[in-house]
Amino acid sequence: MIRQQKIVIAGGSGFIGQALTRSWMTDNEVVILTRETGQSGNRFQTRPIHHPNVRYVHWDGTTAGDWQEELEEAGLLLNLAGLSVNCRYTEANRQAILESRLQTTAALGDALLQCSIPPRVWINAASATIYRHAEDRPQDEYSGELGEGFSVDVCRQWESLFRNLPAPRTRKVLLRMAITLGEDGALVPYLRLVKAGLGGSQGGGHQMFSWLHIADLERIISWAFGHEAAKGIYNAASPHPVSNQCFMQWLRTLTGRRWGLPLPAWLLRWGAQLTGTEAELVLKSRWVIPRRLQHEGFDFQYPEISSALRQILQHKAALLPSELVNTP
Repeated sequence: MIRQQKIVIAGGSGFIGQALTRSWMTDNEVVILTRETGQSGNRFQTRPIHHPNVRYVHWDGTTAGDWQEELEEAGLLLNLAGLSVNCRYTEANRQAILESRLQTTAALGDALLQCSIPPRVWINAASATIYRHAEDRPQDEYSGELGEGFSVDVCRQWESLFRNLPAPRTRKVLLRMAITLGEDGALVPYLRLVKAGLGGSQGGGHQMFSWLHIADLERIISWAFGHEAAKGIYNAASPHPVSNQCFMQWLRTLTGRRWGLPLPAWLLRWGAQLTGTEAELVLKSRWVIPRRLQHEGFDFQYPEISSALRQILQHKAALLPSELVNTP
């Protein structure tokens, strides 16, 4: 656990940032840098947290401003900033996705160099989608093969920028994050499919689904913060990824649905055009293993998809209408 630290989270008003804030706010000062103000036309993605140890500070993610002062004497700088990739990859959206990552990371790097006492540790989010579509073997930090295409190009440029930013007094860690599962975020659309009777496998169902419980993401960040030898790239993913078919089967089982209609790849591609997203997000086989974390002694609380989903759904059942989640 991180205790008695000043933690600055850039882009911390979304699902992951707010979950981490709730984990840390009792014992730490948490400052969230956000473009959102909560005013009309610029609302928060999630309900703001009202706690004496939590502050929301506005920034534009690109230029210098008063927000830079928040980095002074921080123990941890965590960068989660970046436009969601859950959209159609139009030319305008592609540019926005890339710039939202590069500009915010560069702005943080510039601000860090201006600090009298800079953050001790800078942990930057990255994506496990940087690896190729893999159905033959898992990809790790040592022998994993990078893929091709727009999403991978964004990841390459983002990581390259972060690695090359000078930070002589700050230890830097980069987390290639798998799909993070919790009471909100990526799990909600899958639950809606199950509720609608469409909870069968997507595509062939053989594509691998790499995932991570939100509690283990918090523990990985805390572990990386506390271990001085932790530097460079880590895969932030469960050691036991599953196939899409297996993932959907567990969702059906734990929500009391005996059957779900499968969605073939052609239907997913057609539906993605209607819903304003990309079928790649579901059809790409992400088979990612956290080899460095395993070698360096990190212990996962939720290594198996069954226990992870059971914990999330049991807690979520108290928060959502019974027709959406009905754990046995």
